[in-house]
Amino acid sequence: MTAKRAVVVGGGLAGITAALQLADAGLEVTLLEGRPRLGGLAFSFRRGELIVDNGQHVYLRCCTAYRWFLERIDAAALAPIQERLDVPVLDVGRPRGPRLGRLRRSGLPVPLHLAAALATYPHLSPVERARVGRAALALRRLDLTDPSLDGLDFATWLRRYGQSPRAVEALWDLVGIATLNASAADSSLALAAMVFKTGLLSDSGAADIGWAQVPLGELHDTLARKALDAAGVRTELRTKVTGVTRTEADGWRIATEHGPLDADAVVLAVPQREAHGLLPQGALDDPDKILDIGTAPILNVHVVYDRKVLKQPFFAALGSPVQWVFDRTDSSGLTDGGQYLALSQSVAHREIDEPVSALRATYLPELERLLPAARGAKVRDFFVTRERTATFAPSPGVGRLRPPARTNAFGLCLAGAWTATGWPATMESAVRSGLGAADAALSALGRPHAHPLQEAA
Repeated sequence: MTAKRAVVVGGGLAGITAALQLADAGLEVTLLEGRPRLGGLAFSFRRGELIVDNGQHVYLRCCTAYRWFLERIDAAALAPIQERLDVPVLDVGRPRGPRLGRLRRSGLPVPLHLAAALATYPHLSPVERARVGRAALALRRLDLTDPSLDGLDFATWLRRYGQSPRAVEALWDLVGIATLNASAADSSLALAAMVFKTGLLSDSGAADIGWAQVPLGELHDTLARKALDAAGVRTELRTKVTGVTRTEADGWRIATEHGPLDADAVVLAVPQREAHGLLPQGALDDPDKILDIGTAPILNVHVVYDRKVLKQPFFAALGSPVQWVFDRTDSSGLTDGGQYLALSQSVAHREIDEPVSALRATYLPELERLLPAARGAKVRDFFVTRERTATFAPSPGVGRLRPPARTNAFGLCLAGAWTATGWPATMESAVRSGLGAADAALSALGRPHAHPLQEAA
């Protein structure tokens, strides 16, 4: 019997996942990527002697699909998860000077695992802490399958449950901005509730944080390529796809700059605008809806000091334009006694196009305010990376715009964090979308297969 052939367009996490799943099910798979590397928006590049991630990416213990992905490419040991959630939060906006608090869990079951942290969290008043507890219990009662949640914004819901502006800033947005890339006022209640219910209220260890101890390129390009090769996937980089059309034999023809490819199934694992341009007529009932899915930027500020100025692996800041700061010294290859800090700035609409000189004038004084040891340190390098369309915007109503993996066109499927995974635009959502697209393609071809994460289907 002739082997079925599949083409996956796009070499980000969604495309890599789909290609691996299709190959594991016995298909002949070709993965096409226009860039000279794999990894999509989670990649690395070289700057002098440093290996730099384009942005700081973390995941949580509840991210079961991304954890499966790391295991599948033999990279789990390179991106360990902290033993227990522990987030230092430094508030420098207080009139009486900076104050450090921590959000950390105990070993108690949900919801008691966060009770002690909330009771002692210094950035909220006792009344605010009590009201946060009541709101958390109300969140647990929300039904995430209720479609009406998608049309509401999270800030309105928080006000309804007595959350003060300070509570929103010091807790709800502290988490939400980093995971959703939007403030509570601009976030769909459905997505926000999903983040908090799954991450903080489903299992005591669900929000424990993991991050790569090596450059992301080693995971999402080098090791992913090795896994693809071992699975028999043919990977073609620097290959732009220009069209996808139906053949007379009820297959698919994929036009590229280097010539056409034929396939029985196609997965489009590309951003929504690129997918819209490739979709054949009738593939979606209303293809223009995906163009209404907005995007949101993330700015990453990179600072290399001549000495160590931060003892913690990371921290979050309040009362400052700085949001999250990570120590990337070891993963970057810096070995001469200096320290490399990466600042991850979500919801960066106002700053994303500012010149480096203006960003330097903003962030270096703020780092000195946050980190006293930086005041006498020499800045050896300062640069920024900008992802103008880093994520889809999780605005109220976005749920009705996100398409499923399966299209109306037989054997043509969609993948990408922007598709209907139920998750915000995270690495977890990307991997889940790749699993869903592979599952839909294999089902269309009548191929028996096992889904590695039944809950991610």
